[in-house]
Formats: sequence, structure tokens, C-alpha cells
Amino acid sequence: MDRSLLRGLPVLFCCFRVLSGSFLDREYTEWTLYNKHLYIDKSQFLQSIQCKMCHIKFPGQKCTKGRGICLATTEEACTVGTVVKSDGTPWLTFMGCLKNCANVNNIKWSIYFVNFRCCRSHNFCNEQI
Repeated sequence: MDRSLLRGLPVLFCCFRVLSGSFLDREYTEWTLYNKHLYIDKSQFLQSIQCKMCHIKFPGQKCTKGRGICLATTEEACTVGTVVKSDGTPWLTFMGCLKNCANVNNIKWSIYFVNFRCCRSHNFCNEQI
């Protein structure tokens, strides 16, 4: 396993997060908590679905980091990302909620290819992808 590529994985995820439009302006309701401002978008909770979450899962192993459940809001979807070596061997899987998610195939990343699958059909739909 190439550790330098594993350390670069958060940068790759951040790029997808920024490119997917996660920092677009939205209408917020302001709440005050300990003299700090917490912003909550009320519309996000109207039609949310639950998604399985795992930040790092290697083939043949259980979730290594970030295991849990996230709520995909109306602008988000459940997602599964897989990183495979150029010979097709699975290397890493990650799951969670992603805003403006799109199904993509074979994004080249060094000697690896990254694939994304998105769904909103029912709770935990990303478990079956």
C-alpha cells in the first residue's frame, strides 16, 4: 500500500467537495450558541435520507475509520467511492453523504482510478451499490 497516496486522499476528497458546489450561498437561520453563531438550514431536514458512512475501508476488512450514519439533505445523496489499481484490483472504498453528487467512472489518480456512485432511492441505499 502506498502511504503517500493515502495521505493525499483527503486532498482528493476536498477537491470533489469544492467542485461539487458545497460552498454555494444558501439561506440560513441564525442561532446563537455560547456567543458563537451556528447556522442551520431548516429546509435540509425536510426530505433527508440516512446513508451508511465509512471514510476508509480496505478490501476484505471492516471499516477502518469514520464508521457511522450521515443524513443526506435534499441537495445531497448517498455515495460510494471506490479506488482501484490500474489492473482493476480494489484498493480502497469510502461511503457517506455528498452534495451535488454525480456518478463518475475512472478518474485517474496516479496509478489508481476513482469511481463514484450516488443514490437517493431509500435509506442506506449506498450499502447495496
